[in-house]
Amino acid sequence: MSRSGGELSPALRLGLFGAGLAGVFGLAVAVGPVVVPSGTVSAWAQRAEHDGPHGSAEDEASESDSHPGPDEVPGLSLDADGYRLDGLHAPGETGDPGELGFRILDVHDDPVTDFDLTHERPLHLIVVRSDGAQFRHVHPELGADGVWSIPWDWDAAGGYRLFADFRPAGHDRTLTLTTTTTVNGPLTATDAPAAGERVVQAGPYTVELSRDPVAGTEAELEFTVRQDGRPVTAIEPYLGAAGHLVMLRVGDLGYLHAHPLDEADTVGTTDLGPVIRFAATPPTAGDYLVYVDFRVAGQVHTAAFTVVATPGEAEAEPHAESGDHAESGDHAESGDHAAGH
Repeated sequence: MSRSGGELSPALRLGLFGAGLAGVFGLAVAVGPVVVPSGTVSAWAQRAEHDGPHGSAEDEASESDSHPGPDEVPGLSLDADGYRLDGLHAPGETGDPGELGFRILDVHDDPVTDFDLTHERPLHLIVVRSDGAQFRHVHPELGADGVWSIPWDWDAAGGYRLFADFRPAGHDRTLTLTTTTTVNGPLTATDAPAAGERVVQAGPYTVELSRDPVAGTEAELEFTVRQDGRPVTAIEPYLGAAGHLVMLRVGDLGYLHAHPLDEADTVGTTDLGPVIRFAATPPTAGDYLVYVDFRVAGQVHTAAFTVVATPGEAEAEPHAESGDHAESGDHAESGDHAAGH
């Protein structure tokens, strides 16, 4: 069969993909240690093999609205709704303590200094290495000059993503802006969560996930906390709920919003648990990094998982074909924000 409009054959697309990948890794060697997660490489390979021709990035950008649609994931851009993450500064290598700081600018490039509280804080900063390791959830302080800052020291080298999650005063929704930084130093073994593990360790506690979610469907993610096999019933409220969840899509690290289901039960109590529940809707099938924060005796612990969102009904149905042409639309590659706020 002939191919129309300059479409490349699968073999040629894969060849170009291989050459581009070699260039990426050659550049990484030249500039220093950068961690590229295996999930990202797999996603690139799958797109090179299976995707048809698409428009340019400019074409796609011109078709997008300022607010994310149902198939878009926040946390993939420096700016949204006229707000921009700017001026990131942080130590450049391990073993060099300093300050991590940045600003949020408005449409006039003025620093934003007025924020609404979301989950008891004006801003949540999530920092994670690109392979899912070295996760941190912190709350910087806002200075009068509009600079958010926090004392900082890197534990491991690599490429990092930073997510600022906040709501400007009076704005109608929470925004998640992202940027990247590279940290020099000796590479260490990854502590990224392994795929498929339902029980993980978080300090002296084990945390068990009840089930994996289904793509495109709101799922209740239920986590049970135990110590030495016994249920833990002394979990303290944290950020206005029994716990906090951050969910990142493997491949692009899109940041999804998850919602705690126990907020009403946390008022005036310090004996929550052993179950912590969240509602989340993974937009697409595939792997997701999940980080669950909970507090016991004043100390916050984090349980890290890699969950697999199975295809929903829409993704599982084969595309209908008529004659020689399949009547299939474009596949959405990003979905809605799921960090347990």
